[in-house]
Amino acid sequence: MRAEVRQVADGTYLVHGHHTNWVILKDGDAVTLVDTGYPGDREGVLESLATVGAAPEAVAAVLITHAHNDHIGSAEYLRAAHGIPVYLHPREVPHARREFLQQATIADVVRNAWRPGVLSWAAHVIRVGGTEHNPVTAPQPFPAEGPLDLPGRPVPVHTPGHTGGHCVYHLPGAGIVISGDALVSGHATSRIKGPQLLHTFFHHERAQALASLEVIGALDGDTLLPGHGPLHRGPVRAAAEQAGERAAR
Repeated sequence: MRAEVRQVADGTYLVHGHHTNWVILKDGDAVTLVDTGYPGDREGVLESLATVGAAPEAVAAVLITHAHNDHIGSAEYLRAAHGIPVYLHPREVPHARREFLQQATIADVVRNAWRPGVLSWAAHVIRVGGTEHNPVTAPQPFPAEGPLDLPGRPVPVHTPGHTGGHCVYHLPGAGIVISGDALVSGHATSRIKGPQLLHTFFHHERAQALASLEVIGALDGDTLLPGHGPLHRGPVRAAAEQAGERAAR
């Protein structure tokens, strides 16, 4: 499967990989890569960079929304092979090193196997390396507060719940929120289309995940780039409210 690259704004690209997304922010010859897909998405990550005219050496930094294998798949490769720093929220740094793991377990999957799409999704996860031990050996906390001095000038916003250190990235000038798994627009295990939370068993702390929707809704923007699902156009506040209402049903 080839990664699908879509330009959504000047210098901003949403890339669809194996049931997961990443984002490229380009400024001149330099880029910021937000998330890196599954381990099996490595070829797609490199192809997507080439599609926007960037070599791996042009990546100024990898930003991670959260340290699940479908988001850090190629982070260690890029760090080790090209010297690219990998930045996360301070609470997510030890998670990326795999000092602990906050993600759905095999038991969670078994208990939810009756849900439509769960078994086929689980089989896919295994095929693309989603169950591999895949730590980032030297992740770093964000070097500063506020806008990062990187292409796109992304602003990390702590949105815990899915994991303890989950962050979304706000691009205020472009009205864009890169929402990771704190707010998605679709998933292989969901029959709902549009803004939503992932199933409860995917979240480390569901109550926090719900509270983080209010944080996301307070961000000024009209374009949502989720970790799963298609691009969503429309007020970010309305998207967060819709996800919250659906989660409450």
